[in-house]
Amino acid sequence: MTAAPPPVEPQHPDAAPIAPHDRLTLTGLRAHAHHGIFGHERRDGQPFIIDVELSIDLAPAAGSDDIAHTVHYGDLAVDIVEAVEADPVDLIETVAERIASLCLRREPVHAVTVTVHKPEAPIPVPFDDVSVTITRGRA
Repeated sequence: MTAAPPPVEPQHPDAAPIAPHDRLTLTGLRAHAHHGIFGHERRDGQPFIIDVELSIDLAPAAGSDDIAHTVHYGDLAVDIVEAVEADPVDLIETVAERIASLCLRREPVHAVTVTVHKPEAPIPVPFDDVSVTITRGRA
């Protein structure tokens, strides 16, 4: 005879809520921007490709069928591209932080993973892609 599993302890009322496992993902957003450390990058610009994965509880939106309970991914996509194309900086790490901050300002988002691809980076050897990926959450 096998022993019964131990009873599940109720969550302590002061414990932090469990982060949702739901994801809303935008992949392959394209922007033309002037980020980089070299003069020709700032002058001519180049393509950047952005992937964003939001950690968000999608149950309220699914239950209500109301876009007010989720993130409008069309509006988010436009905002991300505008943020990438604005204010040139030296590093794609800085661009990724900018995008993460923008995403976290949307109330239902608990965390975000951002990947910024720079497929035409000035690298003197053949390559397919250069990217940075960051994950940020609410404080």
